[in-house]
Amino acid sequence: MIQAEPIERLVSIVVIGRNEGSRLRRCLESIAQISHPGFEFEVIYVDSGSTDDSIALAQELGARTIALQPERPSAALGRNAGWRAARGATILFLDGDTILDPDFVVKSLPDLAGPKVAVVWGHRREIHPEQSIYNRVLDLDWIYAPGFTLYCGGDALFRQSTLAQTGGFDETLIAGEEPELCRRIAALGQLILHVDRPMTGHDLAITRWQQYWKRSTRAGHAYAEVSERLRLSGETFWEGEAKRNRNRALTLVGLALAGPILSIVFHRFWPTIAVLLFFALIALRSAWKSRWKSNDAYTLLLYGIHSHLQQIPIYWGQLQYRRSRRKGKRVGLLEYKQP
Repeated sequence: MIQAEPIERLVSIVVIGRNEGSRLRRCLESIAQISHPGFEFEVIYVDSGSTDDSIALAQELGARTIALQPERPSAALGRNAGWRAARGATILFLDGDTILDPDFVVKSLPDLAGPKVAVVWGHRREIHPEQSIYNRVLDLDWIYAPGFTLYCGGDALFRQSTLAQTGGFDETLIAGEEPELCRRIAALGQLILHVDRPMTGHDLAITRWQQYWKRSTRAGHAYAEVSERLRLSGETFWEGEAKRNRNRALTLVGLALAGPILSIVFHRFWPTIAVLLFFALIALRSAWKSRWKSNDAYTLLLYGIHSHLQQIPIYWGQLQYRRSRRKGKRVGLLEYKQP
């Protein structure tokens, strides 16, 4: 697709979704509340094979719609289809399960005025942290210190020219597409800026262990696929994270097995107690180091446990990716959320 010359005062908002239902309505209605002195906005909704009425809903609320029926759905496919059809010089990407802060765009556009800043992103927080311990804990995962960063998340403001220059997101990735693109942006000498202002509310809607596990395995898949692909090209992006995750997961599993086994062998409880104390200490240490993210002691304690517990499903995701690679299979969309 050949895109016309982008319109400087126009911001294109690209929303991607798949079976988001009422969450999509909430997202599009939040966009309608945006403050826009001196700017125009267009809204593009890209649907990736929904079986609900998402497309009709988006059209009802005034969005231009693009319907994809990909064999292997991914966020990268949806975002690329959206920005390539957009007319604005600035592209705001949103996931369909988010709510946009009405002031984020206008307050953040000046941050893109500098010649080197290509991406601006703000704070994403959970809408319903009280809904489950998973939402409560994962809400803290969204918190990053402001400043220049190596990558951004799925919600962010991009220069259209930068997307055109890089070719956009890698459509062969089903996870980790934002950091991979940001790596190519940085290679051009451009910067990713995290600003200290609200950007979006998010709805993880994780209420069950199975959802938490699947979401974590997706992160492991991203570590393995992105680091392996770039290692073949001589880069080491995410390779350190992948190795640290492997080492931590194997240590945790090894200790969890060693404690009970040694207790049985020696007919003593102290090996199991020692392992439990070790787990408690490292969780408390992580909670203490993360105290700048929250003032709530209970949430921090849960976050400390999560920081280590998640290493196991993340590594499982790495193993799944490598097993699929050996068999010559491509992993499909890893969905953890109920339609």
